[in-house]
Amino acid sequence: MESNGGIENARLGALATAVPDHVLNQDDVMRGAAKLFKGSFHDFDRLIPVFKNAAIGTRHSCVPIDWYLEEHSFAERNALFVENAVDLLEQAVLRCLERAGLAIADVDVLVVASTSGIAAPSLDALLVERLEMRRTVQRLPIFGLGCAGGVIGMARAGALARAMPGANVVFAVVELCGLTFRFKDRSKSNVIATALFGDGAAAAVVNTEMSGPELFAWGEHTWPDTLEIMGWRIEDDGFGVLFSRDIPNLVRSKMRHAAEQFLADNDLALEDIDEFVCHPGGAKVLTALEEAFGLQSGGLAHGRETLRQYGNMSAATIMFVLERSLQHNGASGARRLMSSLGPGFTAGFLVLDGA
Repeated sequence: MESNGGIENARLGALATAVPDHVLNQDDVMRGAAKLFKGSFHDFDRLIPVFKNAAIGTRHSCVPIDWYLEEHSFAERNALFVENAVDLLEQAVLRCLERAGLAIADVDVLVVASTSGIAAPSLDALLVERLEMRRTVQRLPIFGLGCAGGVIGMARAGALARAMPGANVVFAVVELCGLTFRFKDRSKSNVIATALFGDGAAAAVVNTEMSGPELFAWGEHTWPDTLEIMGWRIEDDGFGVLFSRDIPNLVRSKMRHAAEQFLADNDLALEDIDEFVCHPGGAKVLTALEEAFGLQSGGLAHGRETLRQYGNMSAATIMFVLERSLQHNGASGARRLMSSLGPGFTAGFLVLDGA
């Protein structure tokens, strides 16, 4: 995209996050998984290190841990998704609007991203009804971007704000990854997902007339022949998680070139970036990102701390990382490169400029 051309870019006016009440300790999750899988999963003990090496201490869930030890139909789990997703979106959006000094009636556009459940009417329509928003609010639901949905969703909100100068565009994202757990699935991918995924939501408001960081540029890169790297397999009992063990290697070998090309298209280089705000897909992915961008080991500290506290909340996670970055370095005037990876296999990029 062009970042100038005489049209004012959108700015990030406020950001807020929300998590459900149930807190899952990683040691408890590991013990629960062992109880569930050990009798029917060949060589499960070999996978125990997955829980220990995930670099996760706690996660949040919209259901208690014992819920996962019983079988639930896809219909039941999806009903829980819709109910809890709208609740968390409401919390995040109201908190964000309060921080921006806006009322519900001030919202002109609502963009909502989520890939961990199905809703029709979509979550944005349900939220409009819940919050009694104006009947003329423009809506954009986004499904299928997975972990990339936070960055790409923010980009879409920025593009809409840029096309509608002065409009208040709210971007909201919610992922309840825990509810996608399939009780009878004895695949290695399901065990890894059990060790990684958490629930969370976030909201941001962007407007061309606000005073926060500028959404300076955004873009994507989709690699060829990578459709099987990440996504869902639709099974009779719900979403079957699909992710390749090759993701860290792909990040290590291909992410830098894609980022450099995106930045060059916007007259920037990696040397112009003050801080990297990356989606923490997992501990190995964070290490691969640090190597790809030439950062010191542990350099993606905000991503690592977000992963430790919340796990991988898919698209919502990057917003938690950004919130930490702004809290710690908000007044620095830093130029930040946000990035995330999702089904496609696609990298989403967004440059936030200044504070």
